[in-house]
Amino acid sequence: MTNFIPIFPLSVVVFPEEHLNLHIFEPRYTQLIREIAATQKPFGIPVVVDNQLQEWGALVYLEEIVRVDESGAMDIRTRGGDLFRILEVIREIPEKLYSGAIVNYPENDRNGNPEIMQQLVKQMRSLHDYLEIKKTFKKEDHLLTAYDIAHHSGLTIQEEYELLQLTQERQRQEYLRRHFEKIVPVLEKMDQLKQKIKMNGHFRPLSGFDIK
Repeated sequence: MTNFIPIFPLSVVVFPEEHLNLHIFEPRYTQLIREIAATQKPFGIPVVVDNQLQEWGALVYLEEIVRVDESGAMDIRTRGGDLFRILEVIREIPEKLYSGAIVNYPENDRNGNPEIMQQLVKQMRSLHDYLEIKKTFKKEDHLLTAYDIAHHSGLTIQEEYELLQLTQERQRQEYLRRHFEKIVPVLEKMDQLKQKIKMNGHFRPLSGFDIK
């Protein structure tokens, strides 16, 4: 299926079902949000990486306009929807300040491996413990998906965009598994280095080497 959607390109990856708060201040996008509020239709957020518009993005649904100031700028709450892929960008739309795109919607398999997901959540928690941060989710851990933890796993925007293009949950799980395989040993070495630095200046009970 293909159709036309208004687009709001951003240097951010929006995953399906993700809740995203935005501050809208450019006239072209305040116009867009006002129209979206009136029609109750979604708009698209395609990803911008290194100042280049990418093909993939996610539909976004407006859930609430929280505040509008005197200049027309607004704070909004949104929720991510289906993935899309841009077929053609429509840069100029009559009587509109914003652009649009012709898109299609790739099939997206959400069925993952629960055991692998459990391990991924555990590795994410280990990362958070090392960084001394606390992240709570609105779901129980056993209900979390790759989309739920992707933003909290230390991925770059390029890596998040690569994950966005994977249309099977097991592929996304494998991507995160490989990511944690790379990052966890680095964190362990950093932790050892941190402990070593902490020991400098302390009286340490070291045994002398026995020369034979």
